Amino acid sequence: MDSNPPNPKTPPPPPRSPQPSDERDFLKHLESYLARRDGVDKLLKISRYAAKLALASTTPKSLPLTVRLKSFESSVGVSRKAFRLGKFVQDVNALRSAKPDSPYDALLVLIAYGGEGIYYFVEQFVWLSKSGLIHMRSLPRLQKISAWAEFIGYFGSISLKIGDLRRIGEEIAALELGSDGSGGGGANEGKLRRLKEKRMLKRLSFVQDLADGLMTIEDIRDSKGGILSSPVLLASAGLVSALISTHKNWLSC
Repeated sequence: MDSNPPNPKTPPPPPRSPQPSDERDFLKHLESYLARRDGVDKLLKISRYAAKLALASTTPKSLPLTVRLKSFESSVGVSRKAFRLGKFVQDVNALRSAKPDSPYDALLVLIAYGGEGIYYFVEQFVWLSKSGLIHMRSLPRLQKISAWAEFIGYFGSISLKIGDLRRIGEEIAALELGSDGSGGGGANEGKLRRLKEKRMLKRLSFVQDLADGLMTIEDIRDSKGGILSSPVLLASAGLVSALISTHKNWLSC
């Protein structure tokens, strides 16, 4: 037992000032990010489309670097498909837990998650085919099914995000109108700030879906030419999508 108990009249030490929630050790944050399947996948996606953009825009075809970049891009593309093993389960669970506000939203949820789930499921067999376990003659059909399922999923996802952005905009407008009056200023300001942050992330997701949807349309078209077949455009779209997804995953982990 302590022989010198504290004097009850002694004032307690001042409380420690709380640390801001956004102050986080970078290396621990990075470890958490890299432990996630999507974290590594999106870094590979950045690498792949950066290589594609270099090949499409600046790299002379005669340089040995071109051969190495093509080999790297192809290898990363196959590696990314391995990260999709079992990923369709998240879409099954999303469908089970979805609580749409209307029959129309329910249909869009089914299209978005159903299409994406079928895409991820078929992509497992695309990977097995490219890895040599399944005969390559099955690859063109699997890729076509995968591309159409992905396109349908993006159609539903983009439609849902348009509705979400409209509802968030209405909430922001109502709060801004209410803030001009009296009462609830502090609480409203906090809610307004959170809604604006949510709207920004939703807009980024919308742009990401558009970029990915553009590449999916090209997959369906089988590179038949035209502006949609521009290697620079497609590589840029892939890189934009990868950077946005990396940013969202970094914030969420």
